[in-house]
Amino acid sequence: MSLIVLLLLPFLGSCLAAVLPHNARNAESILAGLVALVGTVQVALMYPQIADGGVIREEFLWLPSLGLNLVLRMDGFAWLFSLLVLGIGTLVSLYARYYMSPQDPVPRFFAFFLAFMGAMLGLVISGNLIQLVFFWELTSLFSFLLIGYWHHRADARRGAYMALMVTGAGGLCLLVGALLLGHVVGSYDLDKVLASGEAVRQHALYPVLLPLILIGALSKSAQFPFQFWLPHAMAAPTPVSAYLHSATMVKAGVFLLARLWPTLAGSEEWFWIVGGAGAITLLLGAFAAMFQNDLKGLLAYSTISHLGLITLLLGLNSPLAAVAAVFHILNHATFKASLFMAAGIIDHESGTRDIRRLSGLIRLVPYTATLAMVASASMAGVPLMNGFLSKEMFFAETVFISSTAWVEAALPVIATLAGTFSVAYALRFTVDVFFGPTAQDLPHTPHEPPRWMRAPVELLVLTCLVVGIFPAQSVGPLLAAAALPVVGGTLPEYSLAIWHGWNAPLIMSLIAMCGGVVLYLLLRKQLRRGRFPYPPLIERFNGKRLFEHGLVRLMLLARRVEGVLTTRRLQKQLFMLVLAAFIAGLMPVLYTGLTWGDRPKIPGSGVFVALWLIAIACAIGAAWQAKYHRLAALIMVSVCGLMTCITFVWFSAPDLALTQLAVEVVTTVLILLGLRWLPRRIEGVSPLPGSQERARLRRLRDLLLAVLVGGGMALLSYAMLTRPTPNDISSFYLSRALPQGGGTNVVNVMLVDFRGFDTLGEITVLVAVALTVFALLRRFRPPKESMQLPAQQRQLAPDVVTDLINPRHATDTALGFMMVPAALVRLLLPIALLVSMYLFMRGHNQPGGGFVAGLVMSVAFILQYMVAGTQWVEAQMSLRPLRWMGTGLLCATLTGAGAMLLGYPFLTTHTAHLHLPLLGDVHVASALFFDIGVYTVVVGSTLLILTALAHQSVRAYRPSSPQRTNPQQSSQAGAA
Repeated sequence: MSLIVLLLLPFLGSCLAAVLPHNARNAESILAGLVALVGTVQVALMYPQIADGGVIREEFLWLPSLGLNLVLRMDGFAWLFSLLVLGIGTLVSLYARYYMSPQDPVPRFFAFFLAFMGAMLGLVISGNLIQLVFFWELTSLFSFLLIGYWHHRADARRGAYMALMVTGAGGLCLLVGALLLGHVVGSYDLDKVLASGEAVRQHALYPVLLPLILIGALSKSAQFPFQFWLPHAMAAPTPVSAYLHSATMVKAGVFLLARLWPTLAGSEEWFWIVGGAGAITLLLGAFAAMFQNDLKGLLAYSTISHLGLITLLLGLNSPLAAVAAVFHILNHATFKASLFMAAGIIDHESGTRDIRRLSGLIRLVPYTATLAMVASASMAGVPLMNGFLSKEMFFAETVFISSTAWVEAALPVIATLAGTFSVAYALRFTVDVFFGPTAQDLPHTPHEPPRWMRAPVELLVLTCLVVGIFPAQSVGPLLAAAALPVVGGTLPEYSLAIWHGWNAPLIMSLIAMCGGVVLYLLLRKQLRRGRFPYPPLIERFNGKRLFEHGLVRLMLLARRVEGVLTTRRLQKQLFMLVLAAFIAGLMPVLYTGLTWGDRPKIPGSGVFVALWLIAIACAIGAAWQAKYHRLAALIMVSVCGLMTCITFVWFSAPDLALTQLAVEVVTTVLILLGLRWLPRRIEGVSPLPGSQERARLRRLRDLLLAVLVGGGMALLSYAMLTRPTPNDISSFYLSRALPQGGGTNVVNVMLVDFRGFDTLGEITVLVAVALTVFALLRRFRPPKESMQLPAQQRQLAPDVVTDLINPRHATDTALGFMMVPAALVRLLLPIALLVSMYLFMRGHNQPGGGFVAGLVMSVAFILQYMVAGTQWVEAQMSLRPLRWMGTGLLCATLTGAGAMLLGYPFLTTHTAHLHLPLLGDVHVASALFFDIGVYTVVVGSTLLILTALAHQSVRAYRPSSPQRTNPQQSSQAGAA
């Protein structure tokens, strides 16, 4: 299986899970488990290819000129993480089958879960920095959806929001850092970045890009000072917590630190920032974990502490410490996933996670208790457990570090103290919960869970034991393959033996275990009685409170700025917007100056000058009449558009002229529909004292700004037009349009091929604008004077109300004096469709194309609405503009993706000559399908705006008392 198929598999499974029925819990868990299991097997089969430092690489060209290609890259380290993501994902899928309630929206859970798995997998195997940041932000988005899965709970909503804010902000910093790193290296390709460590560390931008990247990594892995968000993410379902803490999300930060270790590590800045944050987090998380009364809260703070341990190891600038970090990443994933699942079983069976209420459960759930105690011993670093081995390596690195004297003395103390705390909270997890008198006041009487719910815990605990007892034989080769890419060269010598003799790390382990037992015994009674609702000494540094306080301050500041810079008056807002744009354009002109070119002038003619004099007069007249007569202003603006269209024809640009003409028709009609709902001018009202003088000053100010902006744009245009333009741009397109784009219409070939990515962005913006207009008009209520019907319309109101109730029998508003136009308009619809198809099919070689063809089709639909009325049209035709828009975007995107699957850059055009019966030779370019997307998006967007405006008129006929309408009426228009 290729890497691209491996990456797409979870996302395809997510889409399939989303459409499964609500009660298909077995089918959804089986689907998620099979997707993860198939991926796990395929990753395992790739081991021979990466075992000896090999790299599996797949590259799909997208924007090679910008260094933005889809690159999938798997080395030993990415292989290990992929195995964790998919392997633990398989176990969590099985566990979630029994944990999730049938009343929960299970399809949504597994859809989010699989998408989250795909996002993390994409992050791990990304071979391009920008692509890595993209998947990085996807993990934040899907974790937000999973943490807030039980959105009816306030703590889930707050936890999800906090996680998204912190990790999302860190992701923005990471994006800036990645852009700087790519600039320094000269490429965003990960292979080149990893090979440029010395050049990056010596570059002047290194002190700038390093903190930005580290902010992203530390915030993702909940390292100091960003550690506060992770405990609040415990509001998520336990399967999510198990997956998030063991193999995904919070591991993404330490993955990035290890991934970029060959490039960024080895400097003093790296040592102090990464090592300092790791040391503080290691102690802070372990200390806070001892005082947690919630099982998941205890495990959450222990995760923070263990991630701090990994971060500290990576910050020591030692290859052996980096190997130990990779080893602990693997060990932590196994025992932490099993502990969270065990905590979920206890909660699921007893109805509570409060440690103060739980005791003696070993008599009620003996198998689960045994499994939890073994995993907890691994977390505490007890010998013969996998956690002991990586903890010994950590202790050894803190003892034998070479640094300043106080660092050499402090690090072993910090490590031993953190080990003491870990033993104490591990004892609290096991002794307080499973031993002592049997709890009597539990919501439910605990019993062993279903056999297959416990199976994932058993498998993970067995892994802890096997690795702990037979480390060299079980995990030795895997660790070597995974650590080799991290150290960026030759692996240092290390031993995975259980016994290394009596040495300093072993003595530190014994001190930590004995100290942890004593500390637990000293605190047990006070903790059991709830004496410490918050961890002592650090309760004043509540991260959640600081975060929420900072948000409140930012909101207050934003409101003050908004009060100063904004107003509800549209005129003032437009003035400030135009003024800001004028200043932004004026600054570079003042700095560099503005000069004219010596390009020869094109001789004009009297007709051409007369046309533009008419356009100038209409523009001035429109500005003047906008205050007094809106319809007259719109007519004069349309004349300006017509003059522009004639200008395009004059300069031999028929494509632009045709498009301009269609745009003018559509926009004029839509503006006409919107003008009706503007409030009428109130005449005969006595002005307030001094208001006329202020109005004159305001108009004079606006006139001055309009003259400055208009004159400035004229000067800029004149300066550009008088300068000679390089011929290589036009000759490039002219010479390559037919052989590379497959068409002789250079404008169309540019839009759908050479600049197809721009066009894809433009139609995406068009869809966003249409949806925004529709959303705004759904909440819009016309002013009362616009809703007052004329006498003739008021007589027709009863019939129209009947149409609202039963739109299938809607009255044709064209009956009577509009019958002749109605007949012509209905005959025009198939003719317009034919003309539209003609313009569409000829667009690649002659004037036309998907955009203008879509506008022509939109005009035909608009005429139907204008003549026959909203209700009649929607009763006769099921238009559904949302489907038009979605289909168009999908078609355009799939056209570009198809080129990538064939190994070409995104949206590369391919041509074919087909011999068809009767038709003969037919020339077909893949850009045809992209143009189909443009066509459908234009039609759908125009229809959505049209129906949103048209439904305003429906409200005018509604009686004052609310009446229920047929819900099918709105669906026929696509929404509304």
